[in-house]
Amino acid sequence: MKRIRLSDQIAEQLEAMIATQGLKAGDRLPAERPLAEQLEVSRPSLREAIQKLISKGLLVSRAGGGTYIQDLTAAGQTDPLVTLFRENPEYRFDVLEIRHAIEGNAAWYAALRATDEDKALIRERFEAMIAEHGSEDPMDEARADAAFHLSIVEASHNLVSLHIMRNLFELLQNSISHNLDKLYTQARVFDPLSQQHRELMEAVIAGEPERARQAAEQHLAFVEDSLKSIDADEARKVRSLRHLSR
Repeated sequence: MKRIRLSDQIAEQLEAMIATQGLKAGDRLPAERPLAEQLEVSRPSLREAIQKLISKGLLVSRAGGGTYIQDLTAAGQTDPLVTLFRENPEYRFDVLEIRHAIEGNAAWYAALRATDEDKALIRERFEAMIAEHGSEDPMDEARADAAFHLSIVEASHNLVSLHIMRNLFELLQNSISHNLDKLYTQARVFDPLSQQHRELMEAVIAGEPERARQAAEQHLAFVEDSLKSIDADEARKVRSLRHLSR
């Protein structure tokens, strides 16, 4: 059986810490001494692990000292999925399919595993999302919406799901922002969306996994159906304008 090097184990610990503590691109890692104490490892082993993550492009050392989470955009490593979505907004339905797969499952486990702290954060992010409705900058509402959904995934305490969702966070924001232009500006759609978000929150807080899973999936199905309905309405308007211009 192949023995796993200590530095590889520490590198995995660091990746888990970055995911679970919500560290973002540009954030600085703690100084070497306290970080080694936190992970209960030697400083030389920690340095080797950090170097491995630098080689993978996850971390970067900057002049003047300090190790930071790598900013892929600044490094010229734009996520091809984000580029694809920006150039082809219709791929928002692909995003919704992925969200179905991840968030329904995450809602189930969140209802089983959420701590009191998790529940407080979910409620806080729900209220922040509602408060942002009608903001002058649509991205404020998009970020609040994404943060609410991410809080459910965080409460599932599934590191793989959390890691995937954090990597897709910018894509998720782009998806929600595009949807907001079409959905949240319409009262007939916004009101049901708000009720669905509330049902999802309450199901998780109440510790009812099946109810939570259904709430997540029904919410995303509603979003998809509403978008398709709006797209159909817009297509009819375009055809009507073309007919009148003849």
